[in-house]
Amino acid sequence: MESKRLIYLGMFIGGFIGGYIPSLWGAGGFSLTSVIGNAVGAIFGIWVMFKLTRY
Repeated sequence: MESKRLIYLGMFIGGFIGGYIPSLWGAGGFSLTSVIGNAVGAIFGIWVMFKLTRY
C-alpha cells in the first residue's frame, strides 16, 4: 500500500513541475503547452516512483 502512495506522490510532483516549466518562458497556466507538460511530467513521475519502489 505504501508504494501506491509514493507513486501518486510522484504523479503529483511530476505533474506540478511539468505544468510549471512552460510558465518560465511566459506561457499561461492553462495553455496547451502547460497541459501537455503536466501530462508528460505526471507520466514521468509515475515511472520514476514505480522504478524506485521496486527496489
